[in-house]
Parts: sequence; structure tokens; C-alpha cells
Amino acid sequence: MKPANNENLSLIGVAMDLGAGTRGGSLGPAALRYAGIVERLEKIGYNVKDKGDIVADRNAFSTTPGTNLKNLEEVARVNEELCKIVDQEMAAGRFPLVMGGDHSIAIGTIAGALQHKKKLGVIWFDAHGDMNTGETSPSGNIHGMPMAVSLGIGDKKLTGIGGIENKVEPRNVAFVGCRDLDAGERKVLKELGITVFTMHEIDKWGMTEVMNKAIEIATDGTDGFHVSFDVDSLDPAYVQGTGTRVPGGLTFRESNLGLELVAQTGKMVSAEFVEVNPLIDYKNQTAQAAVTLIGSLMGEWLI
Repeated sequence: MKPANNENLSLIGVAMDLGAGTRGGSLGPAALRYAGIVERLEKIGYNVKDKGDIVADRNAFSTTPGTNLKNLEEVARVNEELCKIVDQEMAAGRFPLVMGGDHSIAIGTIAGALQHKKKLGVIWFDAHGDMNTGETSPSGNIHGMPMAVSLGIGDKKLTGIGGIENKVEPRNVAFVGCRDLDAGERKVLKELGITVFTMHEIDKWGMTEVMNKAIEIATDGTDGFHVSFDVDSLDPAYVQGTGTRVPGGLTFRESNLGLELVAQTGKMVSAEFVEVNPLIDYKNQTAQAAVTLIGSLMGEWLI
């Protein structure tokens, strides 16, 4: 076993679930720590610095007038802080591994990484597209919008985080494991020409072929790529502790294989794992699965 990238790693927790429709994701970072994430990373060979948690105000429930975005002010504040911390850690030569929390935190992680990697690819593991805006979202939950924001689409309080000029190019984004897209998301994904590997492609071609294509997209002319992993990309048979479960997802083995292939590239510059919710889990099994997957992503080998 050896570190897949930079051996100096900063673990950043974000205790927030205000971007989601189900409470409990704010406990995700604690669940991952109880499941042994620090010890796992140290065993691989990382010099781990646990930065603790950015904590959202749990009482900051609001709907901004003129939009259906829920809890916009607090979600934006937390992501601004996350952007700064990711920026600081990368400036110090450390690899940022962010633990959520709901998927809206990808806004801050990617914005922070873009301060150092102006041409950033993204591999996005998710059952959903996360490409909604306030105009297209059926729920108004911001955890369904972070990829759109990272492309510069959405409310200015969100797209302005890290600088409006620092955004991801659509041609360098690859979705993996999607099986639940809203009508507005399908429209914008087609218009932007973003590659989406649904479960159909994974069933048809296999995980290795899909990941080879995704990695090619994320590394084409970029300075490296970010991995955003929503645990709901897995089939609910493997992860009960997440708020937006969709049947027919990735197997546990497919997920490990995909992340192992990412680790082998040596080109990943930042990562996050999101949507672990221990309140609706059984004996912290989802966090334990996530820690195993993180091991695969970060270069853990059996021999």
C-alpha cells in the first residue's frame, strides 16, 4: 500500500445537511471518524491532519424571497469557508479530502481546488445529476445543484464562491452511475454536451471501460481532476444510510474498482465523500462502507 498522490493529507469535515431534504447528514463526518477513516488513511501511509469540522447553524432554515432555494444564506456561508480552507491546505502542499455533509459542499471544495488548478476535471459519482437551479429544481434543495454551480450556472451567491471566473469546463466533466435525472437536468446536460455514464452504460460496457472513458475526459488538457463521490451512487442494498436512495445502482465491488482505477492515474488533486447519514443507517454500516471506498480511492492495495 502507498499514497496514491500527495502523502500529506488534510481531512476536512463539513457538518451540514441544510442543502438536503433529510436531516442527519451533518453527522456524516463523525460517523466516518467512528468508522476509522483516520486510522485507515494512516495505515496506507498518509500523514493525516484532521482539520475538524466546519459546522453549519442547524437553525438557519430559510427561503430567499424571489427564489425557491432553501437555506441559501447558510449554505453559501459554509461553502465560502470550505473554499478558503481547501485553498489554504492546497497552498500548503496538502491533499484535501472533504467529508460531508450533504452534496452542496462540493461547491466549496471545487471552488477551493480551482484556486490552484485552473483547468480542473471532475468525475462525479452519483445517482443524480445535481445540475438543477432555483428555476428547475422541484424541491429547492441545494444539494441537487452543486455541479451546475461549479459550471457557473445558478444563483450568484453560489456561483460567486471562489470567483465567478474560476469554473469547470463541461467537456472535462464525467458523471458515473446516474439513474435519476430531472427534466431540467437532462436538458442542460444535453445542451452543454456533458458526458453521463448511466447504469445502462455500466451494465453494457462494464465498470473498467466506463472508468477509462471518464478518466480520459477528466484528464484531457486539465491540471488534474477532482472526485466527488455521493454514496447514493451505490445500490441501496449496500448503503442504507443516505437520504436519496435509488434502486439499481453500483455494486460495492464496482465502486471499489472504479475508485482503484482513479487512484492508479496519480492525477487526482482533491476529493470528497458526501451524503452519509447515520440517523437512517444500521450500525454505521454506510460509513464503514465509505471508509473502505476511500481506502480504494487513496491507493490501498491488498498486496
